[in-house]
Amino acid sequence: MIQRVILIVLDSVGVGELPDAHLYGDTGSNTLKNLAAAVGGINVPNLEGMGLGHIIDIMGVARVDEPLGAFGKMAERSAGKDTTTGHWEMAGQILENPFPTYPNGFPPEVLEEFKARIGRDVLGNIAASGTEIIQKLGKEHMETGKPIVYTSADSVFQIAAHEEIIPLETLYEYCRIAREILQPPHGVGRVIARPFIGSPGNFVRTANRHDYSLEPPYPMLLDILTESGYNVVGIGKIKDIYAGRGITQSIPTINNQDGIAKTIEAMTRTINGLIFTNLVEFDMKFGHRNDPRGYADALEEFDRELPEIINAMDKNDILFITADHGCDPTMASTDHTREYVPLIIYGRHVKNGVSLGTRQSFADVAATITSLLKTSPVPHGTDMSKDFLID
Repeated sequence: MIQRVILIVLDSVGVGELPDAHLYGDTGSNTLKNLAAAVGGINVPNLEGMGLGHIIDIMGVARVDEPLGAFGKMAERSAGKDTTTGHWEMAGQILENPFPTYPNGFPPEVLEEFKARIGRDVLGNIAASGTEIIQKLGKEHMETGKPIVYTSADSVFQIAAHEEIIPLETLYEYCRIAREILQPPHGVGRVIARPFIGSPGNFVRTANRHDYSLEPPYPMLLDILTESGYNVVGIGKIKDIYAGRGITQSIPTINNQDGIAKTIEAMTRTINGLIFTNLVEFDMKFGHRNDPRGYADALEEFDRELPEIINAMDKNDILFITADHGCDPTMASTDHTREYVPLIIYGRHVKNGVSLGTRQSFADVAATITSLLKTSPVPHGTDMSKDFLID
């Protein structure tokens, strides 16, 4: 009987443009295939052995004769290509309308209320790269004390502040105020605190980022599991993505390696339920910075650590490895890309070499997990367990 699921999201590791990718400006995107080609191939023997090469053609990754896992890819039914949309759908939520975006900055009805409530003016209010905007406006921020407000192609309201100018707790309070203001029709997916340190010309962002998401509109996977008495351990930014809903324990991380280590640690002491990990560096450090070499290195590092995760698995565990969207580092843009995501399922109760095909929604993950753990179902998604589970 399955008692525990480990769900690892390789943030932004897409596997090819969706049919509607042209509507998002993402024609030709294929994060995994394109980055591998850009660096002359990647070396991921453990993922290869689980069937990664059967999902798409990837330079350096073979189609093995006897894959050790079940494999496939998933389409995103929801409108959008951001972290919140992808993770919510993975938990059984389908968004018919995308979260709003603000390529020209936030309108006066949002910004004026925000400034009034925090009692000071702001800098920026543009769409920009987070690393670039602090270099551009960081000095003025330090001189004036005005926080830097900016957005991106995603549905985000980001506030950057030097930790010695605006203390972290004050920055977090500014974010909570913004979250209260930013409700529909201006209900952005996330408000994000972006603290940094350093001096002009040498500013660096710190690990004290914090996200404030909208709450999912109706019961989803994490709610259902906790209400059924299961543990739900969120590792990395999982708690933030779901606005704290359905989480019994949240464990922050500072990078991918830390996330992997804390996943393994959680596996040694969490006896049932869901261990849900987001490994953010693929997206944050390499996809958005158009760095295919760094992206490839990070994938190879994850692959080297994968045997430790497998060794920590109990005989009744099931491991899911997937992603939430694409962020092709070879595209001209630094934005997320509208892509299919890979799906690998592994465990002693999983039939080897099963092709799960192309799933029509990320919500199939939630539908399958609720079936495996024998809880009430999520409102969307199709259970895959009948295709791969050994009786």
